[in-house]
Amino acid sequence: MARKQFASKRERFIGLAENRTNAVINNLRILSHCSNKSLYEYEQDEIEKIFKAIDDAIIEAKSKFKDKKPEIFKL
Repeated sequence: MARKQFASKRERFIGLAENRTNAVINNLRILSHCSNKSLYEYEQDEIEKIFKAIDDAIIEAKSKFKDKKPEIFKL
């Protein structure tokens, strides 16, 4: 399958960002199916570990979008 050609970096960002964001949202929706206690058994600490890992990944991803300013040393 050939790669899609984009007219600009902006167009490429929009296309990829929309697709990847929707994939993340869909995967979270699918993960939520595991909350059905009639089908699954889990402990609260396991749920906390899952969402801590997700929260950590979100924080890391957001930090990559922030402007990177060099830190200046001051006394």
